[in-house]
Amino acid sequence: YLPESVVTIVLGILAGSILTLSGQTLSNLITFDPQTFFIYMLPPIIFESGYSLHKGNFFINFGSILVFAVAGTLISTLVVGLGTYVLGQMKVSYPLTMLDSLTFGSLISATDPVATLAIFHALDVNPTLYMLVFGESVLNDAVAVVLFRTFLSFYEREHDSWTSAILQFVFVSLFSGVVGVIVALFSALVFKLTRLYQHPSLEAALMFVFAYLPYLLAEALNLSGIMAILFAGIVMSHYTHYNLSPTTQMTAQQTFRTAALMAETAIFAYMGLSLPTLQHRFHVGFIISAMVLILLGRALNIFPLSFLINRKSQNSGMKISSKEQFIMWFSGLRGAIAFSLVLNMQSHSLTAVSPETKAVLVTTTLI
Repeated sequence: YLPESVVTIVLGILAGSILTLSGQTLSNLITFDPQTFFIYMLPPIIFESGYSLHKGNFFINFGSILVFAVAGTLISTLVVGLGTYVLGQMKVSYPLTMLDSLTFGSLISATDPVATLAIFHALDVNPTLYMLVFGESVLNDAVAVVLFRTFLSFYEREHDSWTSAILQFVFVSLFSGVVGVIVALFSALVFKLTRLYQHPSLEAALMFVFAYLPYLLAEALNLSGIMAILFAGIVMSHYTHYNLSPTTQMTAQQTFRTAALMAETAIFAYMGLSLPTLQHRFHVGFIISAMVLILLGRALNIFPLSFLINRKSQNSGMKISSKEQFIMWFSGLRGAIAFSLVLNMQSHSLTAVSPETKAVLVTTTLI
């Protein structure tokens, strides 16, 4: 019993190895285009994760989820980034600049606990624990992408100071969410005031347009399309969904789920294909130190924040037990988002980052 992602990666590795051994080059057949990933692959995954949320448990635990997703991601980024830089200067790990280290810290902080959640579902664990892990991973992806893009902007000389970068991060995060909420509420109003239920095909088509619109609008405004489409998915499932005809409700749910599955499968397949075909640079010290720092960053994220949340919680039933904290510590697996972000970094023409450094980051993230 293996997760679908593992099977897809293994099949990708086999296909890539066969094509490599046969003498055919995959450089022309398989190329990673950052625009393809951010425009076509990531939006369906993020939107569906927001659209399929269990709203009751999510909003009951929204405060805790927000703390883990925002503060936790920042802590993980700083611990991994600063730790990588310090160990590199000590010659224990591969030496990176401070900016390279923080960029790596941001991309490797994107969690993808699909396998963990599948086990949770099979064992019928505490719904609060399930929602904390799932809700954190949903918001964490959006926060990690915004952080990653903020650090990338330093390479392109868009910021003169860290203060301006922090202000941009806060501004982009807040207003991107506002854009998503506004579009979602507008879509709910449109479906409520019109009689599109008499034309299911047109109704479904317009629903898909509204689902994708927040992403395009936010990107056009130089905001985060990922953050916008996440909040749009959450709000649309709470309001717009119930203004649709039963036929379109079912069609929309299945289509969003299928699109997200296909996008995830494509990313994992490329992950497997890339193992024998990408330029790799193994640095044992960097790989080991990265794994240790990821666990350390996760621990400094989960345990202190859980302590603060428990102190603020008035309801003893809402507190996070030490056993649940330990489970959450090991629920921060990395997956498709982290891999896609590191390939996005490799695809950028960043003259400040050497090809060798990019190869080290790609190899370490894959492992």
